[in-house]
Amino acid sequence: VGLSFSFCQKANGLPLDKSLRSKKQKQHQRVRKEKPQQHNFTHRLLAAALKSHSGNISCMDFSSNGKYLATCADDRTVRIWSTKDFLQREHRSMRANVELDHATLVRFSPDCRAFIVWLANGDTLRVFKMTKREDGGYTFTATPEDFPKKHKAPVINIGIADTGKFIMTASSDTTILIWNLKGHVLSTINTNQMNNTHAAISPCSRFVASCGFTPDVKVWEVCFGKKGDFQEVVRAFELKGHSAAVHFFAFSNDSRRMASVSKDGTWKLWDTDVEYKKQQDPYLLRTGCFEEASTMPCRLALSPDAQVLALASGSSIHLYNTRRGEKEECFEQVHGECITDLSFDITGRLLASCGDRAVRLFHNTPGHRAVVEEMQGLLKRASNESTRQRLQQQLTQAQEALRSLGALKK
Repeated sequence: VGLSFSFCQKANGLPLDKSLRSKKQKQHQRVRKEKPQQHNFTHRLLAAALKSHSGNISCMDFSSNGKYLATCADDRTVRIWSTKDFLQREHRSMRANVELDHATLVRFSPDCRAFIVWLANGDTLRVFKMTKREDGGYTFTATPEDFPKKHKAPVINIGIADTGKFIMTASSDTTILIWNLKGHVLSTINTNQMNNTHAAISPCSRFVASCGFTPDVKVWEVCFGKKGDFQEVVRAFELKGHSAAVHFFAFSNDSRRMASVSKDGTWKLWDTDVEYKKQQDPYLLRTGCFEEASTMPCRLALSPDAQVLALASGSSIHLYNTRRGEKEECFEQVHGECITDLSFDITGRLLASCGDRAVRLFHNTPGHRAVVEEMQGLLKRASNESTRQRLQQQLTQAQEALRSLGALKK
C-alpha cells in the first residue's frame, strides 16, 4: 500500500489526502463517463423503442410462434421481450444472465422452449432452457455442458433448423459446421469463398447458404434419411450475377425467394423455387441500385412475403419495394452506432433494428402498400364473390393501416 501511495503523491505532485481526493473524484467522473447518452431518434413510422439493456445489442431473434423477441448485448444478459407489448407504452422483458461472459448471437429453438447463444470469450455455443413458472414468467437455465470448441476464427452467425434436426455455426474463415443438438459435429463445410461474411439456414430447414469474398451465394442441402438420421451435405445451387463480393443475403419465409446485396452497389431478388437436382438455376427477378454497398458493409432483411427489402448501412435503413425496385422509405441515424442486426417480425408488419442499447421498431408501410397494389390487381381478375370479398377485406385492412400511419398515398 505504501508503495502505491508514495507513487500517487509523486505522480500528482500533491499532498497525500488531496491526491486521494482527486483520485476519488476521478473515479466518480469515470463512472459517469461510462454511461453514454441514450441515442435519441424520432420518426413518424417509429412504432417503439425497447430500452432495458445497459450495453450495446449485437443480435436479436423473433420466436417462431411470434410471441417473443430475444436480444443479446455486451452487458452479459439476454432479454426476452413480449411482442404483444410492442405497441403499448410499457415494454416488458425477462432477463437471462450469461455467467462470466456475454453473448454475441442468440437464436430461439423451434419449440420456443430454449435458446442458444454464442459466447464472446468462451468461443462456443451455450444452450439455455426456458421453464415456465406459475406466475407466468420464465426461469432460464444454462445446460451443464457448453458445446466443444471447434472454430478457429470468429463466429459470424449461428442458427437452428426449424425442424430441430441441426444447428449451424459459421466463422469468418471459410468454415461452416453442422451440429446435432447434443453438440456433435455432423459435417464441416468449406465454402471456398476466401472468407465468409454471412451464412444462414433457410426457413424450410433444407438449405444452408453462405456468401463472402466471391461474387456468388452458395447454397447446400442438408440431407436426412427417412428416420431422421443425418446423411450428407451436398451442393444445391448458386446465386450467380453479382460482379463483386456479396455482403449479405436473406430468404423469404417460404424459402422460395432470396435477396442479396453486393459490393458491386446492387441488390438482387431471386426466385429459388427451382428443380436444382435437374440443374435448373435460380431466376433473377429484380436488380436494384444501392450505392452505399460499394463503399461499406451492408445487412439486409427480406419481409416474410418477399415484397419488401430492408437494407442497412452504417446507422441508416432503406426500404425498397421488390416488385418495382423503388426505394420507399429511408430512416437516417437510427442508432448511435452501426446497425448490428435487422429483422422483420413474423407478421411482416414491423421491422426491428439494433445497434446501440435500444431496439427500434418501424411500421412497414411499403409492406402495406404492396398488399394494396396486389389486392387491387387480383380484384380486377377475381371471378367469384367469396374471393372478391376476401380480397376486398385484405385491401381495406391494408388501406386502414396506411391511413392510421398517415401514409396513404392519394
